[in-house]
Amino acid sequence: MILIISASLNPNSSSRIVALSVFNILTGKKQETEFLDLQDISLPFCDGDACYSDQNVLDIKKKILAADTILCASPVYNYDVNAVLKNLVELTGKAWEGKSIGLACSAGGQGSYMSPMPFLNSLMLDFRCRIIPRYVYTTKAGFTDDTISDVNLKNRILELSDELILAEEGNAS
Repeated sequence: MILIISASLNPNSSSRIVALSVFNILTGKKQETEFLDLQDISLPFCDGDACYSDQNVLDIKKKILAADTILCASPVYNYDVNAVLKNLVELTGKAWEGKSIGLACSAGGQGSYMSPMPFLNSLMLDFRCRIIPRYVYTTKAGFTDDTISDVNLKNRILELSDELILAEEGNAS
């Protein structure tokens, strides 16, 4: 199963629009896919103690454990994925082990293109995740209102979707 996690708390999130686009592509290709919007779920801050028994944390951990492939969609703040996504990883830890991970990010400018790499490196090193090297990075320039308008961005989303399917098929074998 492919799990798509939208980590933005912004109701007008570009990264969520990309995540929903990937979800629609994958479900259209008959892939078993689930969409998890962290905007709709109240999660505690990781305190290294009581947070792990929070029911929402336990529910999300089950979803992550059930997935073989995960797409993380996040805005870029301060040259990194947002704190919501990093907090999720801290809360669910070992549930990420051995997963194939894709990434879709939206940022304010082109200068942050490489900024999500420490997040991906931590998943790779801490949890032995397999990182899908093709990821989508975009800015508001790819959108008109709440619609993806840039043809290049649409093509990159299609390519990422295909890579997620290949990763999922590789996990099944």
